[in-house]
Amino acid sequence: MFVLELTYTAPLERVDALLDAHVAWLDAHYASGDFIASGRKNPRDGGVVLAAGADRARIEEITAADPFVTGGVCVYRITEFLATKTVPELAAFRQSLPAS
Repeated sequence: MFVLELTYTAPLERVDALLDAHVAWLDAHYASGDFIASGRKNPRDGGVVLAAGADRARIEEITAADPFVTGGVCVYRITEFLATKTVPELAAFRQSLPAS
């Protein structure tokens, strides 16, 4: 699983101009099963996406196509983690620790 933290690098007016395209991009990745949660940070200086079911190379490809990235208004920090515990509703996303 991945935490995708985006940070705005441009004024909010430029971010807002790309918001509809960004939301359409999010919707496409929810439909494909790549994303399971997302939202704005508070204060509004970026956002967070929880992504599942893909390897790091695929996540980097996905984030590079975000209209916020192609429009030059944000950068991503990608953190991979193993979701070993979840609420029952997210059981399908649970992962096992690698054998040591």
